[in-house]
Amino acid sequence: MKTILVNPLDETPRTRKKAAPRLETLEGASIGLLDISKPGGRVFFDCLERELKQRYGVARIIRETKPTFTKPAPEDTLEKLIGAGVQAVVEALAD
Repeated sequence: MKTILVNPLDETPRTRKKAAPRLETLEGASIGLLDISKPGGRVFFDCLERELKQRYGVARIIRETKPTFTKPAPEDTLEKLIGAGVQAVVEALAD
């Protein structure tokens, strides 16, 4: 039987973007946690928040949740993270 691989992306042209610079340290940083609304995400982020604060000295966690995992985060959700002054955002899912 022949195997056919399918690219999951549509054919929209995309420009390559430069990755954001890495933080030198997490100590004292403000980190955003963006829950994509999958089951278990809250539990995962509860554990991650505790580890970031206790193990890495993160000063502040800002949590936001997308209304649905099927679409990109709305602009107002992203603006809340930006307005909160976070230096990095972790977006994750859990099932």
